[in-house]
Amino acid sequence: MIGRIRGVLLEKSPAQALVECSGLGYEVDIPFTTFFHLPDTGGEITLHTHFAVREDAQSLFGFSARLDRDLFRLLIKVNGVGPKLALAILSGLDANQFIQCVETKDINSLVKLPGVGKKTAERLLIEMADRIGQLEGPFAVAADAGSKGVSMPAAADSAVEEAESALIALGYKPQEASKVVGKVAEDGMSREDLIRRALKSMIPAGQ
Repeated sequence: MIGRIRGVLLEKSPAQALVECSGLGYEVDIPFTTFFHLPDTGGEITLHTHFAVREDAQSLFGFSARLDRDLFRLLIKVNGVGPKLALAILSGLDANQFIQCVETKDINSLVKLPGVGKKTAERLLIEMADRIGQLEGPFAVAADAGSKGVSMPAAADSAVEEAESALIALGYKPQEASKVVGKVAEDGMSREDLIRRALKSMIPAGQ
């Protein structure tokens, strides 16, 4: 099991980071909440990871906070929730926000996540209610040192297009992604800020 990786960030996108460690480049699938904490390319990065092996693929998932990684491992144990949906959940809500949803039985915030219907949301609230107690340090998430988010300058049109593509990749419909990004976009905003603001407009802040 690969539980953590530290190295140089070679490339990054909202869905994946390429990390060089001891001469090897590891492709790590990440949620948006981790993407926001990534340094500029060329910077050192530490990710808490989960290594999954299937008959047809081997995948490495990475998270800026250990609590997010541990929650991911619990989520994929829920009936009907695979790694892709677990990443989508942690892209819209970080671990602290998800824990709050479970403790307050906030089904409305969950069903707003792409791929999460009412039945799945109900199942998450029921099954995770008994499991979140297994997490260490709830409501104490902190990014690793050296992993602070740094906004990269980008042309307005490019930033909007990349933000829309990121939301579509997460599972939102193209029309929905275009509408929400256009609504929150302001001159000079980076794609990271656009994505963050778009997600907050769909998932109420404080949830």
